[in-house]
Amino acid sequence: MVTLNFIITTKKSMRPNPMHPNSTHPNLSLSANLQVAQLSKAKKVSFNYSKIFSACMLASALLLNGCTTNSSLATTTTASNSSSDAENQLTAEFVYKFLVAEVAGQRGDAATSAMIFYDLAKSTKDPGLAERAAKTAAYGNVPGLVIPAIKLWSELDPTSSEVQQAMTEMLIATNKLDDAKPFLAKLLVKEETRAGSFLYLNNLLNKSTDKAGALRLVQSLAKPYPKLAEAQFAIAQSAWVARQDEVALQALNRAETLRPGWGLAALLKGQVLFEKSPQAAITFYQEFLKNNPGSNEVRLNMAKLLVQQKQYDAAKKEYPIIMQNTKGGANSAEITAVIGLLSFQSNDYSAAENYFQQALTFGFKDQDQIHLYLAQLAEKQKQDDAAIAWYNKVQAGPHYLEAQLNLANIIARTQSVDKAIEQLDAIDDLNTEQQIVVIQTQASLLAKAKRDQDAFDLLNKAVQNLPNTPELVYDYALAAERLQKFEIMEAELRKTIAAKPDFAAAYNALGYSFADRNIKLDEAVTLIEKALTLSPNDHYMLDSLGWAHYRKGNLDKAINYLQQAYNINRDPEIAAHLGEVLWKKGKYDEAKKIWSDALAADPGNEVLLTTTNKFKS
Repeated sequence: MVTLNFIITTKKSMRPNPMHPNSTHPNLSLSANLQVAQLSKAKKVSFNYSKIFSACMLASALLLNGCTTNSSLATTTTASNSSSDAENQLTAEFVYKFLVAEVAGQRGDAATSAMIFYDLAKSTKDPGLAERAAKTAAYGNVPGLVIPAIKLWSELDPTSSEVQQAMTEMLIATNKLDDAKPFLAKLLVKEETRAGSFLYLNNLLNKSTDKAGALRLVQSLAKPYPKLAEAQFAIAQSAWVARQDEVALQALNRAETLRPGWGLAALLKGQVLFEKSPQAAITFYQEFLKNNPGSNEVRLNMAKLLVQQKQYDAAKKEYPIIMQNTKGGANSAEITAVIGLLSFQSNDYSAAENYFQQALTFGFKDQDQIHLYLAQLAEKQKQDDAAIAWYNKVQAGPHYLEAQLNLANIIARTQSVDKAIEQLDAIDDLNTEQQIVVIQTQASLLAKAKRDQDAFDLLNKAVQNLPNTPELVYDYALAAERLQKFEIMEAELRKTIAAKPDFAAAYNALGYSFADRNIKLDEAVTLIEKALTLSPNDHYMLDSLGWAHYRKGNLDKAINYLQQAYNINRDPEIAAHLGEVLWKKGKYDEAKKIWSDALAADPGNEVLLTTTNKFKS
């Protein structure tokens, strides 16, 4: 089955797990799912919970009527549980504590609820109560109690696979990897399930932040099985996550020797090689496919890489082979859609439309997603009527709002902004997050139409009606800046930063505003540098930092940052800034070439035109 989200990335911090998203261990459930709402599944439940709840309800009624004491509660409880079995004899104290735990849980006081269940489990030696304590503590994020409760649960019900998995996951999540090792080793005991267990191993270890420790643990677990390809793959997978690429490659080479032509290992090796060079990954895939021409996942991933590297003709040659290998397969519609996307990214719109239409014919499940792609294709080809027709095909569901937002942009461009805003106002049943997106779109349409006061008024009203929404406050601040309401802009951006300290764009906007107005330049640099720590290599933020250094007179630093930004994205405003700094540095020919190239690509950009006119000679 093709893993559609298996895409090579360029940042190690964003490395995906190369396992299928639905991978499961053959013996255990994927997650312990520690939720309070689940009732006990333990095999050794001493107490009859239906009777406990009945007794608790009766006790609650008596307490509310103010007509009971501990002794009368005990009498009532005993009368309502007349079974001769001693394990069902409920004392008044037990019923009272159980009831308090239940009420505390219902009121959201997970710490109290979990502690009471834990105490009851210790005193009664009941695994069901220990399970309740563990799940309540985990669900309510009571870290000091989760591990003790799971340990107690494990002691009281040592044969439960669920508690063993819960214990393992908790030890891994808290980086107690040595303690987790015996539990993980149990997964590898049975020969018939050992290979699958190694493939599953890193799914569990993903929860640990100690990536180097996780690698050492996997190496230790794999050591007894040197002839098992899956064990070597597990080492490679863990090494790659730990950023030890050479270790990963060595393990993958051993896996390749043990299991030639294994597509999953080849996919991972391509990802590791990509860190060295995109072309190295492509070359490896090409060599692999010579000996394994039917490995469609590898071929599809290679095609993605070729498109990413703008080797469009080479990628296009792979599509018919992929389609032929897929023909009649269960996932042919999904693969056809992926090839359509690759064609779209290659600017081969005719081929993209053909593939998308085929995906619909083959029964692609998410038809509205294809309708969106076809609409966007039509827009790219300036076929507005066709685009509108495709957008209108999108039904109520996960893609509906996106279709309506795109439709509004066409209406604003071809009819009027007011009609576009009316169309967006007519969308019903929006949650708060969706309302924010609609308002932001409406404000953006007004700003594009140079109706800055209308955009400001709209956002001013929105932040009053939807408080505590940093994204809206940010847009409101930028609208204020366009009207030169700088005090409002600064106050609102500082408010946004306080409310959302990791909002990189807010730091950048405030810093750039200072730099552009040639004020508070030291703070401008500090703010933009903070933005870059939160969003490294963002071209707009590199541009802002270059511009701030230009204002401070640091021309060489300015050129360095602006050139980095321009290399990432040839945005016309970045070109304007870089050209201006180069001009000031006396590099007139370089400046003119950058401006000329930028004007050829975007002749109407106001910032670019203003800058070039300023330096005409």
